[in-house]
Amino acid sequence: MTFNVAKMQVFGNSNVGVYIFANDKIALVPPDMEQKDKQLIEDILGVDVYEVTIMGTRLIGVLVAGNNNGLLVPSTITEGELQTLKEALGSSMNIGVVPSSSNAIGNLVAANSHGALVYPGLDNSATKLISDVLGVEVAKRAISGISTVGAVVAVTDIGGLSHPDTGDDELEFLKDLFKVPFKTGTINFGVSFIKTGLVVNNRGAIVGANTSGPEIARIQMVFSGL
Repeated sequence: MTFNVAKMQVFGNSNVGVYIFANDKIALVPPDMEQKDKQLIEDILGVDVYEVTIMGTRLIGVLVAGNNNGLLVPSTITEGELQTLKEALGSSMNIGVVPSSSNAIGNLVAANSHGALVYPGLDNSATKLISDVLGVEVAKRAISGISTVGAVVAVTDIGGLSHPDTGDDELEFLKDLFKVPFKTGTINFGVSFIKTGLVVNNRGAIVGANTSGPEIARIQMVFSGL
């Protein structure tokens, strides 16, 4: 299967992962995104694209996490926004409102169809909800000394990429949890917080416009299973 990678900016910004959430079924994007960019996301990732806001902001990738089974949103989402999501997704995915004082769920959770890694400070009620909504085993721990694991780990059902300082034992842990091979890497010409500039699923990846050729080659290798 061909794994395509496309460069993009959102609102003139290379931090595409801050604004976009995607799994293998859908991509959530902020309103006012250019039509050509929405079409590119649709073509590269093979998903339906929906315009939403979370907490009235454009920062969808920071505020939403999930896998193909479900979406996780912050408790500060408005009733109207939650209703819009439910209407868009129908019965295709669970939606869970995470009981946490932190709104940045996208920075707190990395997940695929086999497991989820979450911020070590989440309490047990939040962890149980995440496990129920996503239908996977959940583990709590920091990676490379960074507790906002959703910002430094990108994972699909084919492969995973982690912060460049991730140790060998941590890579082994990630491989065991997510059941896919893991490597280290960067985005946007050396940025360690890889999820800020990467939106990836099993079919392709959208990367920030500053991403270098070697970084793209590594992303293709990791997420195409080569």
